[in-house]
Amino acid sequence: MRAIYVMIKCDMGRSYEVARSATDTIEELSELYSTSGQYDLLAKFYLDPAQDTGLFVTERVQTLPGVKDTYTLITFNAFLPDGK
Repeated sequence: MRAIYVMIKCDMGRSYEVARSATDTIEELSELYSTSGQYDLLAKFYLDPAQDTGLFVTERVQTLPGVKDTYTLITFNAFLPDGK
């Protein structure tokens, strides 16, 4: 499994609705945070290595009602403190 992070900008007043919809319908979702700044939500997804990231984001995340824009970050290595 590999992690991707998607920053989600929602239509005004719809971030909680988008968050509920994402948590209810996207099984690859690991964590979802509300944020301040240009984007309203930060989502962490775990995808299979062969899964198409672009297709996943456009078909599963961007189609959620109330999503206005997304910004996807693909990660490479996780660095953990000693002992973890």
